[in-house]
Amino acid sequence: MSKNPVIEKLKEVKDPELLINIVDLGLIYKAEIRGKTAFVLMTLTFPGCPLGSVINREVNEKLKTLPGIDDVRLEITFDPPWDFSKVSPQAKAELGII
Repeated sequence: MSKNPVIEKLKEVKDPELLINIVDLGLIYKAEIRGKTAFVLMTLTFPGCPLGSVINREVNEKLKTLPGIDDVRLEITFDPPWDFSKVSPQAKAELGII
């Protein structure tokens, strides 16, 4: 398990279209716990992504299962914008692009 329990829990959230977890897709820019709150800075594959609300809901649901977490603060940014260079080698292999 990673040293960061937030990252490990976020690996359980999959992009509904690509079926790859959002960590390996490179959508997570920052994830940490402060007190009883999990803070996540992430992006989506493109602005206006119609599945953003689904991902947002799943992130909140998963992180609230962490012991001691009462609140989740999720911020979506498009700076820097997401591109395939952020995808992990494992996810690239799953997508068949390497």
